[in-house]
Amino acid sequence: MIDIAGAVAAEAIDEETRDQPEPAHRAAGVRGVAAHYGDPMREQRTLATAVGLVDRSHRGVIAVPGEERISWLHTLTSQHLATLGAGQGTELLVLSPHGHVEQHAMVAEDGETTWLDTEPGATAGLLSYLERMRFFSKVEPRDVTADHALLSLVGPEAVGALGTLGVAGLAEPDLVTVPGPKFRAGELPPRPTVVYDVQPLPTGGWARRVALGVDLLVPRDGMTQVVAELRGAGVPVAGLWAYEAVRVAARRPRVGVDTDHRTIPAEVGLIAPAVHLDKGCYRGQETVARVHNMGKPPRRLVLLHLDGVTTDQPPVAGTPVTLDGRAVGFVGTAVHHYELGQIALAVLKRNVPDDARLLVGETAAAIDPA
Repeated sequence: MIDIAGAVAAEAIDEETRDQPEPAHRAAGVRGVAAHYGDPMREQRTLATAVGLVDRSHRGVIAVPGEERISWLHTLTSQHLATLGAGQGTELLVLSPHGHVEQHAMVAEDGETTWLDTEPGATAGLLSYLERMRFFSKVEPRDVTADHALLSLVGPEAVGALGTLGVAGLAEPDLVTVPGPKFRAGELPPRPTVVYDVQPLPTGGWARRVALGVDLLVPRDGMTQVVAELRGAGVPVAGLWAYEAVRVAARRPRVGVDTDHRTIPAEVGLIAPAVHLDKGCYRGQETVARVHNMGKPPRRLVLLHLDGVTTDQPPVAGTPVTLDGRAVGFVGTAVHHYELGQIALAVLKRNVPDDARLLVGETAAAIDPA
């Protein structure tokens, strides 16, 4: 944790929070992260309008070295990785045989190792799957969370702040447009559906340009130096509460929180960044193709506005969303936003109209149609 005055650890507020290190990582010395540093709303505003540094070092990190790593990961995951080169990043999913989302990882390739960072609590499951699928492939996946940490510069001034660390000119994310149903074979280019620019940090590690700013994957023993350099240049810190509020407002789902065991990629907007629709066979591909060609996934991710009258406490993840007494979905991440008030991501049945009068527990909720 970025240990400065005012830091409040996430698990000090909620002992059951998902935002804490996995037990094996904690035993290896990985510390918790801060929910906030004394003023969550100011921290949100900073991330939305300028730039702030967020400690996300509780995320799991898996290193995959080996000469066959790219082609191997290409066959196992939803993303087209065959052309992924040094200095590039992307996103990928591991799906069940029926096409349900099991794992999500952010990717950074340095030319010798493919680095995957994933949700806290998901590292062991992802690594176990990769190890089971090694067979005779020349790859050596391993959990390196104890040695590497993720920090994030979030906000419109993130790239400029990165200059403090000696990195300039990170290109914006390069996203391929998702084709319509029943598109022609070969219409999609044979490359990752999103490419993130990745550049080495002079002090060790890598910077990856992403939608909300810049991720910094750094050696854990160099984390203090990186934080000190950025803070010395005037970059303020912000907690996970602020980061989550910005993420929810941007309608970016978090696998395992804003998804359930039945979630398919098309329901929650994960096709564009993490699924190549024309790459060929991978586990779960048949469901992905069928749903895309039909053009109507059974559910959809929405942003809800909660009235906050009956309670000022946001609902917990998994709380049912009801319409006329019937459950029509569930809430994922719910937050207090500095401008929008109480908002939440929710997965709802597709036939729920945008003007439906919904309830989340006893709280009235409305869909943001934007």
